[in-house]
Amino acid sequence: MRKTTIQILLLFTACFAAMHATAQRDLPELNTNPGTLSLVEFQRLFEASKRWGEFGDDDQLGSLNLITPQTRVQAASLVESGISVSLANPLSKTVEGNFIEPIGHTTFVFDLPPGFDGGESAAGDVFNINYHGGIHSHMDGVAHFGWRGKLYNGFDFEPGKDGFANVGVEHIAQHGIFGRGVLVDLPRLYQINHLPPGTVIEAEHLEAWERHTGTTIGSGDILLLRVGRWQIAKDDPDYDALEATAGIHASIGPWLKARGVAAIGCDAISDVMPSGVESVFNPVHTLANAALGMPIFDHLQLDQAAQIAANLNRQTFLFSAAPLNIQGATGSPLTPMAIF
Repeated sequence: MRKTTIQILLLFTACFAAMHATAQRDLPELNTNPGTLSLVEFQRLFEASKRWGEFGDDDQLGSLNLITPQTRVQAASLVESGISVSLANPLSKTVEGNFIEPIGHTTFVFDLPPGFDGGESAAGDVFNINYHGGIHSHMDGVAHFGWRGKLYNGFDFEPGKDGFANVGVEHIAQHGIFGRGVLVDLPRLYQINHLPPGTVIEAEHLEAWERHTGTTIGSGDILLLRVGRWQIAKDDPDYDALEATAGIHASIGPWLKARGVAAIGCDAISDVMPSGVESVFNPVHTLANAALGMPIFDHLQLDQAAQIAANLNRQTFLFSAAPLNIQGATGSPLTPMAIF
């Protein structure tokens, strides 16, 4: 009897290992050397990704038009456990480096009007935030990147001293972003701590994730990609994600358009670095902002959300974010929330 039990256990273990190996075999290879797209090839991708005129010649929202009252109601219905988690890191007051400036923060005490000396005190703050760069969690608005002199929808890339006349972040702030968040946790799928810096993520990797999780990325979704960037930073505090990081390849542009993705985000910068496109530093940013009219969430903190998602066996949740309402701005620091 004991021998039979052991044989059954060994058979079960062997079957499980075989199934696991089979599952791993149908995952696309993780590659850090995609080759280089020419400018001509990138221009074709840009044209295939464009949403110019799709929502009207004067449209200021771009792909966020795909978040509708119906998709908001559907996203709200995803709240089941009530667990909420921030998707932003604290803004750093000390870290400096490549494309990184620490936040300036000064606190002061208000002078109260004469006669109000009963004992109250009041303090305020002054912030100086250069939030774009390699560490602060923030949103790139549609005006952040242009291509060959044009913003999304063909508006001129001509910033004034107080911002852009078109597609400034105030148009997003008027509505906020409230929709279905989809967390694509590729390190979990590949059962590794993090993707190697420089790993190229293409549509086939996202589709493999869909097959393994049973979740389909669709119209109005906020697609959040976890590559494990902060796991690398734990081991190497000097790690520079702008020098080499896992991220999306420029070929993803037409796929994002076809799927109707409303916004993308990442725990790094969404773009794979190096970019793999001749003479273009951030081709995915360029395609997202200038072709698709799509905002991007950079340098998010997705580790805790990924752990909650794994514990709950969920990949989707209610995503909510609201940028500062500053006319003509190229983006905003903000704290997105995931509510499960």
